[in-house]
Amino acid sequence: GLDDNAIYETLALEDVSNAADQLLAVYDATNGRDGFVSLEVSPHLAYDTEGTIKEAERFWKLFNRPNAMIKVPATQEGLPAIEELIASGINVNVTLLFGVPRYQQVAEAFIKGLERRHKAGESLSRISSVASFFLSRIDSLVDGMLESESANLRGETAIACAKTAYAHFLELMASDRWQTLQQAGAYSQRLLWASTSTKDPSYSDVKYVEALIGPDTVNTLPPETLEAYRDHGQPAARLAEGMDESRRVITALTNAGIDLEKVSEQLETEGVRKFVEPFDKLLATLSQRRTDLVA
Repeated sequence: GLDDNAIYETLALEDVSNAADQLLAVYDATNGRDGFVSLEVSPHLAYDTEGTIKEAERFWKLFNRPNAMIKVPATQEGLPAIEELIASGINVNVTLLFGVPRYQQVAEAFIKGLERRHKAGESLSRISSVASFFLSRIDSLVDGMLESESANLRGETAIACAKTAYAHFLELMASDRWQTLQQAGAYSQRLLWASTSTKDPSYSDVKYVEALIGPDTVNTLPPETLEAYRDHGQPAARLAEGMDESRRVITALTNAGIDLEKVSEQLETEGVRKFVEPFDKLLATLSQRRTDLVA
């Protein structure tokens, strides 16, 4: 008796709720810092601020778990939604980040949301967020754009961008603005490394893990990357190392004619499409299953 979208939501909410319940002990043991499960708003709302806010608020109430996060794309239209949701006390997983300038805007939206909430006299305790920076897709696109004379820059872009974003995060954490919020009980918005499987077989299969280990970060590993790291990973905090070299890489890319803002725009557009297409395929499958069952 339900339509396709309602069936999807029912099944998805059951899955994520079960997962959140499994991880609740982790959430409690870490005082609300870890143990989260995300549920994404419809990818069709990626360019709809008000639609994103309404669906995120609805999902938050339906999910009804303290260790829930609502996943919101980091599009231009997503930025005010992120601020509004944080101000409302809703945990947000900001997804589809591909560039440092957009990350800086996301961090600003997060801070503004907390500041609004603090000014209103609301608690900042256990409001959590991550900014999910997609990595291997950056190298896949940029490597194909580099001329032979810039071949030494192949495979260098994503990690350089990640380290530059982390440098901004550290600056933000040291600011008086953040210290005020932290003293009021705020948790930082951690950088989350996504798209960490190596696409180019000539690169190390743990490339996007080894270089990016550091405090206040999360790395989401697909199973094959996790198994590779268990086998031959060398854990060490390297994220804050080589910041100057990362800046030199960014400068060299610019000199090689690579416009990183255009790269991030292209990847964002493609990323939204890569969310929409499987989502629509899933709904079509549910529709066919429903039709078959009725028949």
